[in-house]
Amino acid sequence: MTVVSLEERRRRERDLDPRSRPYAPWLHIDFVLVLAAAGLIAIGIAAIYSTTRGRDPADFDDFFLDRQTLFSVAGGLFMVFAAWFPYRELSKFAVAIYGTGILALIVVLSPFGEEVNGARSWFRFGDFQLQPSEFQKLAVVVAVAAFLSRFDDHMSASRVFLAVGIVAWPGLLVLLQPDVGTALVYVFIGFVLLLVGGIRFRQTVGIALIATTVVALMINSNMLEEYQSNRLRTFVDPSSDITEAAFQQRQAQIAIGNGGVGGRGYGEGSQTLSGLVPQQHTDFIFTVIGEEFGFVGGATTLGLYAVLLMRILQAARLAKDRFGTLICSGVFAMILFQVFEAVGMTLGITPITGIPLPLVSYGGSSAIATLIGLGLVLNVRMRRFS
Repeated sequence: MTVVSLEERRRRERDLDPRSRPYAPWLHIDFVLVLAAAGLIAIGIAAIYSTTRGRDPADFDDFFLDRQTLFSVAGGLFMVFAAWFPYRELSKFAVAIYGTGILALIVVLSPFGEEVNGARSWFRFGDFQLQPSEFQKLAVVVAVAAFLSRFDDHMSASRVFLAVGIVAWPGLLVLLQPDVGTALVYVFIGFVLLLVGGIRFRQTVGIALIATTVVALMINSNMLEEYQSNRLRTFVDPSSDITEAAFQQRQAQIAIGNGGVGGRGYGEGSQTLSGLVPQQHTDFIFTVIGEEFGFVGGATTLGLYAVLLMRILQAARLAKDRFGTLICSGVFAMILFQVFEAVGMTLGITPITGIPLPLVSYGGSSAIATLIGLGLVLNVRMRRFS
């Protein structure tokens, strides 16, 4: 009778377990998350077509529609790659990923960068533009997650300081562009990751006071462009009629109100057809949904976001290690803040900051970065057994 050692027996059991096979992670892919993301992309493409087609379909320029479709396909491929590459290996490259992003944010402030709508935030490559600050969101998530995952005990003051510094450097560079909205996304990502990482209450209060002081100083300085100051004035005093931001806010609310419960019908929104809502295919894309599909369409869209966010939270809970939990938490924070802000500014409950609605607004950098983030979430969930 052959005696089999305990280690050999365990090895044979692992070999028989289907979860140990090379393709096993793909057996655990979250199709609900994928379908929710696909639904939001479809809504976005439909809304972009509606807002860019104009009054006469014969004169329709399919530039934005074709580009967004291309961005979505490219983002899907990047999402597959992000799901395929073992996420634990990312911690080895966290410094390189973060450093490359910082370098890109520095270079974009130079003459190599292109100014769009008052912010020097873009690189131009032929007919395409790239916004490095969108991808740096993910770099911040990976870098902070890799740093915090090294500690299982309490968060000391020095560790909190270093984690805040990881978030602060790209945040300050983005403020110099200036892009206040994206900088706020970084702040929220960092705050959520610190909460998940185990920050103490008094440390939370201290960071909140520092952040409030910095924002107050920034508002009262010459750092902001005039149009950004006007956006804040409009939020504080909605009755103001002297700024372009007030006009944007009013037209957006009219469009939402026109939709009622069931909406005007696809392609029948009066505010959309007349082009009265500025930047409607980007920052104010939710007004198209609200006007043409009403409360039902808006609730459906927000419902898909709710499903997406709940699946991300579930992936964070199921993660096998602290690094995976922190990655999912960072992606959750990134999407949650952008949805809240992008929808809130169309309703007048948040200031206008120019943040795109993830997967719905026109924009290649935003769409691809968001899909890469979702790919990382799929990655963590798929490898919870390995």
